[in-house]
Amino acid sequence: MFKSDIEIAQEAKLKDIREIASKLELNEDDIELYGKFKAKVDNNLLRTRPTSHKAKLILTTAINPTPAGEGKTTTTIGVSDALTRLGKKTIVALREPSLGPVFGVKGGATGGGYAQVVPMEDINLHFTGDFHAIAAANNLLAALIDNHIHQGNSLNIDPRRITWKRAMDMNDRQLRDIIVGLGGKTNGVPREDGFDIAVASEVMAILCLANDLVDLKEKLGNIIIGYTYEDKPVTAKELSAHGAMAALLKDGVKPNLVQTLEGTPAFVHGGPFANIAHGCNSVIATKMAMNFADYVVTEAGFGADLGAEKFLDIKCRMTGLKPDAVIIVATVRALKYNGGVSKDELNKENLEALRKGLPNLLKHVENITTVFKLPAVVAINKFPLDTEAELQLVEQMCSELGVNVAISEVWEKGGAGGEILAKEVLKLIEGNTNEFEYAYDLGMTIPEKIRAIAQKIYGANDVAFSASALSEIKKLNELGYSDLPICMAKTQSSLSDNPALLGRPEGFSINVRQIKVSAGAGFIVAITGDIMTMPGLPAKPAANNIDINEDGKITGLF
Repeated sequence: MFKSDIEIAQEAKLKDIREIASKLELNEDDIELYGKFKAKVDNNLLRTRPTSHKAKLILTTAINPTPAGEGKTTTTIGVSDALTRLGKKTIVALREPSLGPVFGVKGGATGGGYAQVVPMEDINLHFTGDFHAIAAANNLLAALIDNHIHQGNSLNIDPRRITWKRAMDMNDRQLRDIIVGLGGKTNGVPREDGFDIAVASEVMAILCLANDLVDLKEKLGNIIIGYTYEDKPVTAKELSAHGAMAALLKDGVKPNLVQTLEGTPAFVHGGPFANIAHGCNSVIATKMAMNFADYVVTEAGFGADLGAEKFLDIKCRMTGLKPDAVIIVATVRALKYNGGVSKDELNKENLEALRKGLPNLLKHVENITTVFKLPAVVAINKFPLDTEAELQLVEQMCSELGVNVAISEVWEKGGAGGEILAKEVLKLIEGNTNEFEYAYDLGMTIPEKIRAIAQKIYGANDVAFSASALSEIKKLNELGYSDLPICMAKTQSSLSDNPALLGRPEGFSINVRQIKVSAGAGFIVAITGDIMTMPGLPAKPAANNIDINEDGKITGLF
């Protein structure tokens, strides 16, 4: 009988979180309990209890996501359980789910089948309140901006040039563009405003890139909220907002400790989207995991063209982290979809379509192995109707690039279904020569860095910049921000900026319509195509299927 993810999770026998903490040699003084199965971990442990061992970092990424599903998070969790089964002291480090996709269409971010982090309902619904703290800090800054203008505007902020938006952790297209301050003089100064989803807030990026609370406060102070009438940038520090914002985040900066279905410790912390932000879990959680375990398996959002590129070019560059091995997840079904097969025909063997779709996977493999020079293995997340001929074709075409393929059956079998993949990862780690390179040099100009990503990672011919984007680049050069890394905001569905171009498109240009600086987070955002920082709900939101009974049991959550 088929069981849903939530049914599997609800039937699991969870261990007391104190027992999970003890696996990491953490005691009750090191954690703050959020019930029996969740805890916050003291972020100061990185400073007060450092270890000298060298943990191995494993990055999981994937092909471009499709409606057929890839199972990147599921594979990440399953490989962690497999490494634990092989006797390795392992932690899985993931991002937190946003309520936007949970109630929308994509779903949660706790894995699936028998490779999940639990308690899945709690993690997918509010968790420990981190995202609400991030939204509160974001909106405190927004309130202080408008109050400053209302109270006399001593900084001479131009209301027409305020770049800071409000935020909430929900998909709500109605709030993309709004007018605030209506109703008379006592209600403030009328101006155009809007909302971003909380995961797109620069506060989220800062929390995920900060090294500690002091660094967090400094980064918050560097946020540019807009410009004066004299065209000078105004920062959160000038509004004296950063201290109070950091105070709101004093608990949010602490990593969350939970467990997998098999009892492997899991840090789940931070959650920027990879199509509109940098798509990685927090630096603090990753470093803490590497401090207390020997093997850390983490993931980066969406395909390797987005999350993995940003993990490597932004997160690794800022922290000195280097993956020891990379897992690239794909499914035969998703590759056939990239080859032109409709979703309702994916269960039929189709070698021709698979051959047409495979170049998408091969491009991601090339990026990891030839651009970033990291060892990689392709993990085929196996479905019951995949045929031997299809699996052999994937293996053959990957082997031509010198990359091995391992079958993953973690959805059905948990850690036991990931042992072959885990053993392949261990071989990669043993043979890693650490030749890691970035896709671009920080000394390049802003257009050169964007062009390097577009041409090397996406396979584009060139980049077209709008007039406003060129004007913004000129302004950032004058302000001294030209040496920052680039965070591309691009559709996740294609290597191009057009979601309809599947497979490995050729002969296209990337269209950059807007450039903005996230000075606090420390990167420049290049917005392409039709990408939006506040998604909308679909025609049939997932929220319509979620319910709860009188005993508090939740149903319909995947």
